[in-house]
Amino acid sequence: MESIIILIFVIGYLSITLEHPLKLDKTVPALIMAALIWAVLAIGFHAGWFDVIDSHDNAFSFLTGGEAAEHGFENTLLHHLGKTAEILIFLIGAMTIVEIIDLHQGFEVLKGAVKTKSKRKLLWIIGVLAFILSAIIDNLTATIVLITLLRKLIVSREERLWFAAMVVIAANAGGAWSPIGDVTTTMLWIAKNVTAAGLIEFVVIPSIVCFVIPFGIASYMPAFKGQIEVNSEDEEETDKLLSSKTMLFLGLGMIVSVPIFKTITHLPPYIGMMLALGVVWLVSEYIHPEEDFTKERRHLYSAHKALSRIEISSILFFLGILMAVAGLESLVYGTVGGEDVGTLRYVAEILQGAIPNQDIVVIFLGVLSAIIDNVPLVAASMGMYDAPTDAVLWHFIAYSAGTGGSMLIIGSAAGVAAMGMEKIDFIWYLKKISWLAFIGFIAGAGVFLFIERVLFHHV
Repeated sequence: MESIIILIFVIGYLSITLEHPLKLDKTVPALIMAALIWAVLAIGFHAGWFDVIDSHDNAFSFLTGGEAAEHGFENTLLHHLGKTAEILIFLIGAMTIVEIIDLHQGFEVLKGAVKTKSKRKLLWIIGVLAFILSAIIDNLTATIVLITLLRKLIVSREERLWFAAMVVIAANAGGAWSPIGDVTTTMLWIAKNVTAAGLIEFVVIPSIVCFVIPFGIASYMPAFKGQIEVNSEDEEETDKLLSSKTMLFLGLGMIVSVPIFKTITHLPPYIGMMLALGVVWLVSEYIHPEEDFTKERRHLYSAHKALSRIEISSILFFLGILMAVAGLESLVYGTVGGEDVGTLRYVAEILQGAIPNQDIVVIFLGVLSAIIDNVPLVAASMGMYDAPTDAVLWHFIAYSAGTGGSMLIIGSAAGVAAMGMEKIDFIWYLKKISWLAFIGFIAGAGVFLFIERVLFHHV
């Protein structure tokens, strides 16, 4: 009967991976998959077909445990929902702050930082902006902001494609070393697998290498030689709102304050994000974006409008995929060393037997994240391994899953956003950009292992 749950997961996973050919939003199979896995798990548990295991490695059997086992099942489901909700509330807060900044045209301020006609200089300016911004507002949002910026700077779509593709590499590299830079690092951080300081300390240098090497090679490619035609038609629009700078710096500052809040209070990150959203929302209610600002125009800049613009489908996708993975994690599949273990832990033991070197497994995970979504991969790895906080394993998973997705245009949220905005062709990216992303990924992985294994002798 366990095979039914695994089959549901495999079919759902394939549907998510093939969302473009199927023309089906990946949220749909994610939600159906999660509901069916837990439904089969509940029916099978009560029928005595299989047991359930909670996050403390306590196994429950309905046939022998009765009411206590029933409570164990309910608490396991509630525990996983609670852990998933922590991530979702955090993401909703971050997304809303970013949308409030955007409503006040805060990101327009960045356009003033770009005052060059040299393609090579523009490549590096855009790359550095992507790397830094993605660490603060996450790689997906940074990509959307910078491609919007590129549209205002570069008239020719053919020229712009190259810059947009390179933004994906820089944004994914920038997101990997920050606890708020990528959904996967946020997941690891909220689950207490990594700390903000530990992640930054050990992943920032490999991430810089992963960003700098592809950009260094690209600097000498024909696509980035010569001058660009700067589009200055909408120059006068740039600073038309009085609140742009205030909301940009306040919004980014409050997002950055979340890890600091967690360090001081030891409360979960979503509490800090609720405070950050509350402060930004409060200021947005009283600030005057225009000279002759009237109450009738307040709704244009309100947090209510920002909330209506956040991608709820993405939030529901994370809900579906994380709860589906939690279902797999909760199903007792076999025994290891005489103890019952869940499906994911069982897979980890098999992998460990087949490939004794954990580093190779994690590099493979990075390559795999270019093909299939890195969110379920990281969620699965969190259920597979039982390593302490800030272990080398978690840092390497954060790096590999964050940067490995750059190797294919569909391999990361940033890539998919760029693909949608600029209609980047999958094959074009594969031929022109994938090799650059791969060189960056492997170079960064090599630097990571050198720092952790050789310099610090971490096991």
